[in-house]
Amino acid sequence: MQERSSVAELVTVLRRELDRYSPGGKLPSSRALVDRFRVSPVTVSRALAQLAAEGLVVTRPGAGAFRARPRPSAAPAGDTSWQEVALSADGAADLVPRSVDASGVLVSLAAPPPGVVEFNGGYLHPSLQPERAMAAALARAGRRPGAWGRPPVEGLPELREWFARGIGGAITAAEVLITAGGQSALATALRALAPPGTPVLVESPTYPGMLAIARAAGLRPVPVPVDADGVRPALLADAFRATGARVFVCQPLFQNPTGAVLAPERRGEVLRIARVAGAFVVEDDFVRRLVHEDAGPLPAPLAADDPDGVVVHVCSLTKATSPSFRVSALAAHGPVLDRLRAIQVVDTFFVPRPLQEAALELVGSPAWPRHLRAVSAELKARRDALTSALRLRLPEISLAHVPSGGYHLWTRLPEGVGGTSQAFGSGGEAALTAAALRAGVAITPGRPYFSAEPPAAHVRLSFAAVANVGEIAEGVRRLRTAWLEVRGR
Repeated sequence: MQERSSVAELVTVLRRELDRYSPGGKLPSSRALVDRFRVSPVTVSRALAQLAAEGLVVTRPGAGAFRARPRPSAAPAGDTSWQEVALSADGAADLVPRSVDASGVLVSLAAPPPGVVEFNGGYLHPSLQPERAMAAALARAGRRPGAWGRPPVEGLPELREWFARGIGGAITAAEVLITAGGQSALATALRALAPPGTPVLVESPTYPGMLAIARAAGLRPVPVPVDADGVRPALLADAFRATGARVFVCQPLFQNPTGAVLAPERRGEVLRIARVAGAFVVEDDFVRRLVHEDAGPLPAPLAADDPDGVVVHVCSLTKATSPSFRVSALAAHGPVLDRLRAIQVVDTFFVPRPLQEAALELVGSPAWPRHLRAVSAELKARRDALTSALRLRLPEISLAHVPSGGYHLWTRLPEGVGGTSQAFGSGGEAALTAAALRAGVAITPGRPYFSAEPPAAHVRLSFAAVANVGEIAEGVRRLRTAWLEVRGR
């Protein structure tokens, strides 16, 4: 973190001093900058690289850095109004929509303004990421023989074997494809399993990014309610009969957003119902490696109990590492694997080999189990801190379930607003979200997690993207301020 701060400060100073040099003029040497600003050579190198990326500096190997010559004046803006017609013509007849609503995904990807407590993040805070271990793994991977060559389109055999062992059951390395993150794997699975215009069954509530994938593929998400024990089998069977769907997407472990774990007695029932319907179950096993310290033994993936090829399994390293470490796996039995492979090859060719090699180096290093243990303990501490702070400062918000894995809490807002009989619906969610941001805390409204009308107003609060438990306490204090504003006190 200090290194990044030093780079930003040095960039600011050098940008300000560029006017001292004429275009093409030589800047001081890297050694001179190191001595003058008392920073490391790495900091100087990164600062010059950023100025070069901005077009302000030109670096020449062996010669140094020079002030860039002025850019030519920008060409006059063109007239792009014709695109409105081209993009909308006959749109109503398209099975696959050409416009995509990414708002539900961007909520967890967009960084809040400086100073805002990030209760809406979907990834580990940098202090929880194994940055040193990833950097070391990437450095070692780059030196592996053939590391910069073309990998097999299915992925490196050793990495496929590692994922297969983690999934368990009858899954073999030959039935695993390496993909560029879980989002990409889900998109491939839905395209392979459901033709445009057909229904796809989804948990309700569920991950907005999956709903966006389904709608972008021209599919119609049909909600199946979940409770504290996961999806309700009787309603799942009813939904299959009513819609004729051939795909059900679920998160059996620490479901997003509820945190529910599919109960043991429901696991076999879900697979049986899908098998009777002639349907696939897409299992998104997205946070198995973000288990909390007090969780106890985890249930195996559904794919481990599925010899008949009902389950198409998705799992990833991203959530437990970094948003930029986009390495995941897509596993399936039977002929569907060929279709999954074909779609992935057409869409992305393959995951870059250096990243796959780095993944192998990381998960094979002693640093990997140490990192998972540290994250497990820290997530439990953060979960407990957020739970206690909410119960102390915001007892009006209902917290029905405290999960033992994942990185967030799913809260329900009360029915009345400001002492009136008005329901705290999506308008209330929006009002609270806006007031929270004004108070300096970013939260996630519940509406995007529902594919149909929600039964109540909710808010999702993440505890993984904040700096520490002290920031959690401050974030809840700010949220209380926003709550009082919305309630009119």
